[in-house]
Amino acid sequence: QTSQVAVAAEAAATNVAALSISLGSAPTMALSAVRNLALGASRRCAVRPLAPAMVSRPVFQPALQVRSYISVQKYTRDDVISQLDEYHATVMSANWADYLNLVYSMPFWEAEMEKLTSVVQPYLHEPGVGKKFSEVQEMMDVLYQCEDVRDHLNELAELATRASGFMGTGFAAEEKVANIEEHTKACAEVYDKLLEKHPDFKPKIEQTVGHGLAVLRQKHKFKFGSMHRYFF
Repeated sequence: QTSQVAVAAEAAATNVAALSISLGSAPTMALSAVRNLALGASRRCAVRPLAPAMVSRPVFQPALQVRSYISVQKYTRDDVISQLDEYHATVMSANWADYLNLVYSMPFWEAEMEKLTSVVQPYLHEPGVGKKFSEVQEMMDVLYQCEDVRDHLNELAELATRASGFMGTGFAAEEKVANIEEHTKACAEVYDKLLEKHPDFKPKIEQTVGHGLAVLRQKHKFKFGSMHRYFF
């Protein structure tokens, strides 16, 4: 830009000399014309101020931190044992054979079980608390297994009822279960395994699976371990 200004000044000087030679009788007019030319050249070659450079600020990203589980709730050892006892009594006293009761209660039992699993952690190493929590876990495992088998037995009994027709008369009867023997044998085997593996929960196993087998035996005759206990 500085070189352009110099070139414009030289061009203006040349024009002054030319005008002074050609207009020897009118130097005032020549000087006025040169002043105008120099002013126009300076305006065209004016240096524009540069825009301030944008200063890029470094972007700081917070470092990824892993936070462990922290709870503000504190439970003493007695509180944990009391909650375990109450939960165990509530579930054991319920009627596991009542599917509607299980549908309504199971979501609340599962939420409470998740809470107990969290609060029992500080005392899990103690023999008394650890043993009690193991009993609660075993109880829920048995409950899930008994519920599944009993639901299957109820479905088989319902299909057998529909296969007998309207009020057992054979009218509008549906198809029978072709492999009913396989189903009854599998359910009877699960019943025996549950009694063998979980002898402390025999009353609840009899209440669900045992009674379900007895009800199904009214629809279809088959044999299982304690079939005569129900007088069928």
